[in-house]
Amino acid sequence: MNSGLSTVALPLALAIIMFGLGLSLTIGDFARVAKHPKAVVIALVCQLILLPAIAFGLVLLFDLPPLLAVGMMLLAASPGGTTANLFSHLFRGDVALNVTLTAVNSVIAVVSLPLITNFALGHFAPSDGTGSLGLQFSKVVQIFAIVLIPVAVGVWVRRAWPAFADRMDRPVRIGSAVVLALVIVGTVIAERENVTGYLADVGLITLIFCIMSLSIGYVLPRRLGIANRQSIASSMEIGIHNSTLAITIAISLLDSTRIAVPAAVYGVVMFPVAAAFGLLITRGRTDEQGPSAAGTAGPSTDRDLDPAAG
Repeated sequence: MNSGLSTVALPLALAIIMFGLGLSLTIGDFARVAKHPKAVVIALVCQLILLPAIAFGLVLLFDLPPLLAVGMMLLAASPGGTTANLFSHLFRGDVALNVTLTAVNSVIAVVSLPLITNFALGHFAPSDGTGSLGLQFSKVVQIFAIVLIPVAVGVWVRRAWPAFADRMDRPVRIGSAVVLALVIVGTVIAERENVTGYLADVGLITLIFCIMSLSIGYVLPRRLGIANRQSIASSMEIGIHNSTLAITIAISLLDSTRIAVPAAVYGVVMFPVAAAFGLLITRGRTDEQGPSAAGTAGPSTDRDLDPAAG
């Protein structure tokens, strides 16, 4: 892919997206973990342990080529996307829990994502001929710079100028969706000669992974006694990955468009699948009035009711 796009435009676009994410967060979103840890811990176990294990198993089952296998693991290691908050709201999930999980994942991903990605590189592509392929310390620092710092700045801006943060939240969300679409289109164009083969290679596995992510994110919390609204939120947070982050790391830091392919395909697949899954689990079900992650019964705050506020 064009070097200017991969080294400047794409990281800058992601930094803007992460800044917008920070505008929707407060210090209280992090503090809420200590008050209501069970739902958060279960969702994080699904996100950080179960999903990479499932992706690893699927990669072995489908016998993916090395770089596509690394791309699947990178996708699995990526935290939930900001659109998860909107989907959670649409299907009466606990948006406050989504906000909390997004906040915590933004911090944890700085460590977990390089660890899982480097494991995948060492296991699937130890000698692929690229020489510099891998997330060395300097690249981990870059992940920190484009993920955590913009989020922290966004949190600070919201704390200092809450009215400005509220005004900017919706435009940034719309811009994020546009950026995701452009990133996916750019990746497809860069690999246009191989698109058919990539779809054949990763189309089915990304679909299965998406369905399994959504299902585990909902079923496991329910089995462990988590309320329905929180389970819906967990499902959307776990099933809707930050494809932009995965693509940016693949192209900008690993210098491999091929590694970005699974995330690009997933970015197209996950939205209709998540919508169908949300309709399935809410069909004919009355809304539970159990305690939310924010400690309230039902969506009782403006922050819970406004999809642009989570």
